Amino acid sequence: MTDHTEPPAAPVFDRERDGRIAITGGAGFIGANLADRMMREGHDVVILDSYARPGAEQNAHWLAEQHGMKLRIRRGDIRDRMFVHTSLRDASVVFHLAAQPALTTSITQPRLDFETNALGTFNVLEALRQMDDPPPLLFASTSKIYGDLPTLSLSVRRGRYEPDAPALRERGIDESQPLDFVSPYSCSKGAADQYVLDYARLYGLPNTVFRMGCVYGPRQLGNADQGWIAHLLHQGMRREPVTIHGDGQQVRDVLFVDDLADAAIAAWRTPAARGHAFNIGGGPERTLTPNELLAMVDALEGALVTPRFEPWRPGDPRWYASDTAAFRSATGWQPRVGVDEGVRRLHDWLGSSVDDDVAVDREWP
Repeated sequence: MTDHTEPPAAPVFDRERDGRIAITGGAGFIGANLADRMMREGHDVVILDSYARPGAEQNAHWLAEQHGMKLRIRRGDIRDRMFVHTSLRDASVVFHLAAQPALTTSITQPRLDFETNALGTFNVLEALRQMDDPPPLLFASTSKIYGDLPTLSLSVRRGRYEPDAPALRERGIDESQPLDFVSPYSCSKGAADQYVLDYARLYGLPNTVFRMGCVYGPRQLGNADQGWIAHLLHQGMRREPVTIHGDGQQVRDVLFVDDLADAAIAAWRTPAARGHAFNIGGGPERTLTPNELLAMVDALEGALVTPRFEPWRPGDPRWYASDTAAFRSATGWQPRVGVDEGVRRLHDWLGSSVDDDVAVDREWP
C-alpha cells in the first residue's frame, strides 16, 4: 500500500496555496538539487517521492531544514494515480524526475520498471490533461533510448573510443538519431518519452523532453545501477576495488547537476521549447571514460584504485556525447562547470557528507 503520510521532519503546509513548483522524485539526487535551487530563488516547491532510493529521506529532511515553509513534501508513489492527481493539482510547473533509473533492475524486475517509468509518467500526463489550464511539464528521459549505436564507426585514440566521422567528434549525437530500445529500461523510458511528446501534439500540453546523459554532483550516491562518477569516487575514498563492464575506454559526456538545473529552468521559461525533445549533456567538450576517472581518483586520494573488468552489458555504447545545439539555439543555455571542477566538487562533498555505512555497490553501469 502506498504511504501518503508526511515524514516526521517535514513541516505542515496549507494545501490551498497556489503556484508551487512540483518535482516528482524531488528527494532524489537531481530533484533535491533542483528543489534547493528553486527555493533559494524564492519559489515554493512541493516534492513527490516514495523514498525508494538510498539517501532520499535524508535529502528530504535536509531540504526541510534548509527551507522550512517554502517546502511541501508529499510521500507516495507515482504508480498511484490518485496520489499523483491530488499532489499536482496546484502546480504551476512540473519537473517529472521520478523514475526507476537502473538498467540492471529493469532486467531483474521488468514489471517494476514498466509501472514506474511508463505507467507513472502516464499518470502524470493524465493528471495534467484533466486540468483546465495545464502547467508546463519537463520530463527527464534518457540517452539510453538511442541504444548502443551499433552502426557508429569508432576507433580507439589516446585510450578512448572516438567516432571516425569528424562531425560527430565535434558535435555529438543529435535528436535525429533513430530510437533503438534494447533493454526493459530503454523500453519503459522510451515509451514515456513518446507519450510526453504525443500528449503535447494531440492535447496541446506544454511538454518538453530532456534526453539526458550522465549527470553528477553533490547529493549523489552512486551504485551499480546509476551514478558511476560518484560511485568510483566513493570507492576510491574507501580504498575499495570497482568493477567496470567493458574495457574502461568507453566515453560518456558528463553534466554537472548545477548546469542541468540551469537547463531545466531555461526549458520552463522558454515557450518555444515546448513540444520538443532535446539531447542534454556536457557535449563533446565534457567527456570522460572510467579509466580517466580512476586516474583522477588516484590523484585526489593519493591511492591506486584497482578495477576489475567484466563483459559489456546490453545497450551500453562505446561512445556517446550529446549534441545540445538545438537546445542552446532555443534557449541560449550553456553548461559552465568543467569536468575537473565538477569532479573535485563532488569529491569534496562526498568527503564531508557521505556516511560510511551507506551501502554502495561496486560496478560501473
